[in-house]
Amino acid sequence: MSAPAAFARQLARTRELLSPCQLCPRQCRAKRIEGETGFCRIGATAVVSSAGPHFGEESCLVGAGGSGTIFLAGCNLGCVFCQNYDISHHARGRPQSPEDIAETMMTLAELGCENINFVTPTHVAPQLMAAVDLARQRGLTKPIVWNCGGYESLEVLQQLEGLVDIYMPDFKYAAGEPARRFSAAEDYPQVARAALKEMQRQVGDLMLVDGVARSGLLVRHLVLPNGLAGSKDAIDFLADEISPNTYVNVMGQYRPEFRACEHPELCRQPTPDEIAEARGYARLRGLRLAN
Repeated sequence: MSAPAAFARQLARTRELLSPCQLCPRQCRAKRIEGETGFCRIGATAVVSSAGPHFGEESCLVGAGGSGTIFLAGCNLGCVFCQNYDISHHARGRPQSPEDIAETMMTLAELGCENINFVTPTHVAPQLMAAVDLARQRGLTKPIVWNCGGYESLEVLQQLEGLVDIYMPDFKYAAGEPARRFSAAEDYPQVARAALKEMQRQVGDLMLVDGVARSGLLVRHLVLPNGLAGSKDAIDFLADEISPNTYVNVMGQYRPEFRACEHPELCRQPTPDEIAEARGYARLRGLRLAN
């Protein structure tokens, strides 16, 4: 089967999953094409909150020109501590067609961005797939970054194969109970583990050219206070079951935002010792630390 024919089949299958919606592990079956919204709060049209060169991402994504970020409104997770809650929970932004998004992608490329970085893309996968196809028909060659929460459908990931160059998932929790309490996703650990394995199968270890990422897997792990993220278990999984060469950003910027202080154990920042312990353990296990 030719590449265009294979992509057409992948896009058609992903569109089938849009309504009733089965794009993410929640399987909420909202009739999005008919105007319903599911857990993600988004209907049939992608909603873009903002777009532009971003110099606050990992250095291997930023390079000289910045990461060309496109922030998608809505989210398939319900994190009580979300720092972008106005986008994810309140779905603030402007509806855009795949043609609109493709135009934005081309503009970001013309500005010299190193990549096109879709932030929180899971719930609008078919719309973004169509946009990438349009942009590539217009000559786009920049790597595509799938910057997601890690709560991904294996079937949808399989339809993305060949379209995404860099997967950048969160690995938020190693255990189900905090995932249930803080993100309304008790099955998050097993779902994310399976998703990361599929991403690694598709793109392999992160590959850099002159210090800038061109393909592969880059994992983010946010250190939560009181060990709530299960950082050592998460790091063990990456080292043992993904790759000993995995790039991971062990992030220390958690702060209690949105509804975090409804949970006393989340109502503080992690201490410097908690952050250093997680990063030190990642080094001990041989992982490559990104920043």
